Amino acid sequence: MAISKTKKIKRKSLLYKSGVEYADYCLNHVEGCSHGCRFPCYAMMMKKRCGVIRNYNDWIQPKIVENALELLNEELPKLKNKIKVVHLCFTTDPFMYRQKEISDLTLKIIERLNTDGIRCTILTKGIYPKQLSDTKKFEENNEYGITMVSLKGKFKKELEPGAAPYIQRIKALKYLHDSGLKTWVSMEPYPTPNLIRQDLSEILEQIKFVDKIVFGKLNYNVKTTQFEDNKNFYQECADTVIDFCKHNGIEYHIKFGTQKKDNFKTKKLFTAKSDQSQASLFDLREAIIGI
Repeated sequence: MAISKTKKIKRKSLLYKSGVEYADYCLNHVEGCSHGCRFPCYAMMMKKRCGVIRNYNDWIQPKIVENALELLNEELPKLKNKIKVVHLCFTTDPFMYRQKEISDLTLKIIERLNTDGIRCTILTKGIYPKQLSDTKKFEENNEYGITMVSLKGKFKKELEPGAAPYIQRIKALKYLHDSGLKTWVSMEPYPTPNLIRQDLSEILEQIKFVDKIVFGKLNYNVKTTQFEDNKNFYQECADTVIDFCKHNGIEYHIKFGTQKKDNFKTKKLFTAKSDQSQASLFDLREAIIGI
């Protein structure tokens, strides 16, 4: 359910260097997320562990960083020559479903970054506004992504209760693709069959128009480890994604730890970084505690 008046907080900084293997710089201009994902959500777990939130109900009541644009204006002159791309977002959702105030701020942030010639990669479980297709206002090299791990409405209701319906996400992304923009899909965290039985190929067929796909396993869920031979399951899934992408001319990256042997070369999916060291999720700690 939409929140009529979103709460506000202030932060001391906004942009930070990412620890995720395929990202460069990132920002999170909202604390919390009304999508309320129950995979579980790593960001929510860390916020709770650090004492930033008390519980799930705190998390699903998002708070806007009201000085986000002010911080950008302060930080960009110092960092813009170092930044290859800015990702929105890893610990919240930039186009949170039915949260207009958050979406409006996100549009202003993307426009501000693009004004300095900084392109953005964006990931959402919400609906992309059509105005993003205006290349006079927004950089045409921005890359717009959605998270898709299923097509089953019952699964979304249970594990992504506040997020946009899958078909609506795809439709909004397809609109941007048809407008000539770059699009991608994050298939992470992908569930094991004891959570939901589904055909991975059917999901891939629905998103075959995109330019890039990121695929990754489900972590922090005991049911995943309880699924017999889950390592072979994820290897087979990764092979399916790789074969599909190669056949359809789609770039791809399989998240570290999903395959039996990681491919470090594909980590450059969104950046030109040559660093071959494996990133850790715990490198997100500065963003998680909300500096």
